[in-house]
Order: sequence, then structure tokens, then C-alpha cells
Amino acid sequence: MVPDSPVQYVSDESGNAVAVIVPIELWREIESERETAYLLKSDTMRTRLLESKNRTEGISLDEVRAKLGI
Repeated sequence: MVPDSPVQYVSDESGNAVAVIVPIELWREIESERETAYLLKSDTMRTRLLESKNRTEGISLDEVRAKLGI
């Protein structure tokens, strides 16, 4: 275990770690990484993600809102 870690371990009566409690922000980060890893397993999705990451064209969020009237 890492000292001062925000993760809390839950143990059974024998002292075996059986679960953890993590801060919600850390959990969201973990879930995001898992989702990205899942998407990268597909060649098609990997290509799409890399293309979108490298895209330099587009419109701003404010422009989108204006076009949608929101």
C-alpha cells in the first residue's frame, strides 16, 4: 500500500483485502482509461480516435451553441 493514498482498502475477517474505496474523480479517470483501452482494441475505432485527436479543423463550442440555438 502507498502511504497517504486516497484509496481505502476493505478487509475480511482474515485481513485479506477484498475491496477498495476510491475517490470519485480517481474512479472516473480509471473508467475513462478502461473505455479508451476498449475502443483501441478495434482497428476502426483506433483509426477514428487518432484522426480526431490530430484534427485541426472544426468550429468552437460557442459556434456550435449558436448554430443549435442553445
